[in-house]
Amino acid sequence: MTETLSIPKQDIRKLTVAQLKDWLTQHGEQGFRAKQIVEWLWKKSATSFDQMSNLSLKTRELLAENFEIRAITNAKSQKSNDGTVKSAFKLHDGHLIEGVLIPADDRMTACVSSQVGCSLTCKFCATGYMDRKRNLDAAEMYDQVVAIDRQAKENFNLPLTNIVYMGMGEPLLNYANVLESIDKITSSEGLGMSPKRITVSTAGIAKMIMKLGDDGVKFNLALSLHAANDQKRNQIMPINESNSLKNLAEALQYFYRKTQNRITFEYIVFNNFNDTLQDAKELWEFTKKVPAKVNIIEYNPIAEADFKNAGVDKLAQFAKFLEDKGVIVNVRRSRGKDIDAACGQLANREKEEQK
Repeated sequence: MTETLSIPKQDIRKLTVAQLKDWLTQHGEQGFRAKQIVEWLWKKSATSFDQMSNLSLKTRELLAENFEIRAITNAKSQKSNDGTVKSAFKLHDGHLIEGVLIPADDRMTACVSSQVGCSLTCKFCATGYMDRKRNLDAAEMYDQVVAIDRQAKENFNLPLTNIVYMGMGEPLLNYANVLESIDKITSSEGLGMSPKRITVSTAGIAKMIMKLGDDGVKFNLALSLHAANDQKRNQIMPINESNSLKNLAEALQYFYRKTQNRITFEYIVFNNFNDTLQDAKELWEFTKKVPAKVNIIEYNPIAEADFKNAGVDKLAQFAKFLEDKGVIVNVRRSRGKDIDAACGQLANREKEEQK
């Protein structure tokens, strides 16, 4: 008995409109259907061909025979007492990533992942202790936004207002796919969100920050700084050894000249590490290099590392020093403390449970 080899189906969301149009005409279908299909995929976020109700049954069956929509699925969600919803999303190949809905009075923010794991080894980050398995493609990042928008509507009757690429992975090491996902999210042929409501957060890869400037991006850029001197930053973020603060400052100045977008510096105040007024002074000096604001972030401790939050008084003194110098400062309180709040924790736990 001869075995019939099944040919793997193509991921339809990897095709451009032109490629889809060519494929349809080669298979005896009308080319204009390509635009309708693309609208279903990126504007209406269809996850099956059966949903494409303005296509004939014959066309839908043809598509289903040859293509698949590799939509992410929700493997597990945790809801915090403060309303935060953290989800482990399962990809078509079984890998797990995380996405978070962060509700506030004036906004609904989605925090999305850009990689499965991470190749950077930041000492305070749960994802930094996981291997990088692969980059996410544009559709997988887009799907997280769609899923978290649905959660916002179900839980709070409000749509998403903001997106931050601050989940698992380093977005600038998945540059092309991250930019394509933002294009799908902001395009009038996609979700139509404003790029001004999107922030990409990087651990600091100078040449890619400059490339963002060259590409004239419209979204916001945040730098995970956490220390404004090289010696301390090298200790907690090894990427700094090849991307020093001097290099980063030059790259950020270039980015600002090209885009006129103010930078956000993210700074976790760790107890007895970067929490003195001298540290605050160094941070203030660094903020003078480029128009910026500072987000002081409360730390979510992880089992893999010994870092702890600075005390409330120290944090207040730190913020006051910067404010007195005229720096725009936001203190971001930790969210989801009663769930696996730190980046990478839930996906890691879920993966262990599935073994």
